[in-house]
This record gives sequence, C-alpha cells and structure tokens, in this order.
Amino acid sequence: MDQALLITGTVGAGKTTVADALGDLLAGRAVPHAVIDIDRLRHSWPSPPGDPFRHDLALANVAAVTRNYAATGARRLVLAGVVESHEERADYARAVGVPLRVCRLIVGLAVVRDRLTARHHHDPDALRWHLARSGDLDTILTHAAVEDTTVEAGDAPPPEVARRVAAAAGW
Repeated sequence: MDQALLITGTVGAGKTTVADALGDLLAGRAVPHAVIDIDRLRHSWPSPPGDPFRHDLALANVAAVTRNYAATGARRLVLAGVVESHEERADYARAVGVPLRVCRLIVGLAVVRDRLTARHHHDPDALRWHLARSGDLDTILTHAAVEDTTVEAGDAPPPEVARRVAAAAGW
C-alpha cells in the first residue's frame, strides 16, 4: 500500500457514494486499490461505554482490513468516513500505516437535507437525528479543518465528484 485518501464530510455529503465512484475510476485506470466504508466497519450494537460512535472499533477494523488489502496487492486505499479532529486524523493515519490525505466534500445543507429526507423517509426519528447532526457536524468539520483539500460536490454526479477528488489528491 502506497497511499490512502480519506473522504470526509457531513452526513449526507456523499462520502461513500463518491468513494465507490473513485474506486471505479481507479479500476478504469488499472490502479490496484481498495475502498473502505468506515461506517460499515463500526456497525455494531451496543456501543461500548464511552465510545458512542465506536471509534476504537473502527480503527482496529481499518488496520486489519488495510493489511489484508495490502497483502493482496492494493496500492491505494480510499476510505469514506467522518474525521472530526486532528487527533482522529492521526488515529486513521496510524491505522492505515501509509501517508494519508483527507479530502472534505463540501455540500450545501439544502442538498444534504434532500438526500437525508430521501434516505430516511421511512424512519422519521432517524431523519430528525440525521438532519440535526448534519448541521452540527458541518460546523464541527469547518472549525476542525482537518482536511488537506476540499471538493465542491453539490449535486454533481458521483463520477464527476470522484474525478474532482482524484485531481485534488494528485491521483
């Protein structure tokens, strides 16, 4: 494994969708790679005491999965997830063990609201939580400024956003 890129942004920004599209772009360029959705690696219940977002579990799983992908020849690693502080960024850099760049997707909260409404239309409680979290998290990410680069994603198609992310990362 040579390089890793973590795509971050608020809930509903399109992190996972863009990471998947970037994986498709890298495959089209014949670049050996892997894509990891950090949320899937932390998905468990219940949360450990003191770790409501299962950060420690995510780190352990990212480290293990990264080693496995590297052993099978992946040269680049694309991660999708939220990084709220420089400390968390350093945690992920240690977990992947290669140079880590962070790209934040910038998406207007009106677009995020539309995406979240479509995603959680069947679950009003989840919709309320995600809508509230999107604004709070956007503010947290703005103040934390852990990213190396930003990409305006808006409502552009995922393959276009992936091309922008690849260019911003120097990939």
